[in-house]
Amino acid sequence: MTQQSENVIDRWHDMMAHGTTDGLYDLLAPDCVFWSPVVHTPQRGRDITHMYLSAAGQVFDADFRYVREVRDGDSAVLEFECTMDGIQVNGIDMIQTANGQITEFKVMVRPLKAVNKVHEKMMAMLEALKNAS
Repeated sequence: MTQQSENVIDRWHDMMAHGTTDGLYDLLAPDCVFWSPVVHTPQRGRDITHMYLSAAGQVFDADFRYVREVRDGDSAVLEFECTMDGIQVNGIDMIQTANGQITEFKVMVRPLKAVNKVHEKMMAMLEALKNAS
């Protein structure tokens, strides 16, 4: 793994641990791609990726935690768990990095009840963010 990609993932972990998105925009490559577990098309670009990740940071409950991690070169797979309205959520963040930035961020969630709950909460948060701007 390159030192640069290690720093990107470490910076991501730091943001998650502190519940902040400070510095997130600069951590994302201008042409990064976000793959949502509930949207069938890839979301392309820094602005929309930032919006999705910022919304997710507000949606996931305080008990969000990473429980396993695999890093290989410029890629990382981070397994997470949390509870959302009493539903156990289990998923992974697959992160690709290059040149000190995140170039691709893919989220997968299970089980189906959790996918449905994430969808419900994320759509409400994205709508609220859209209305606030």
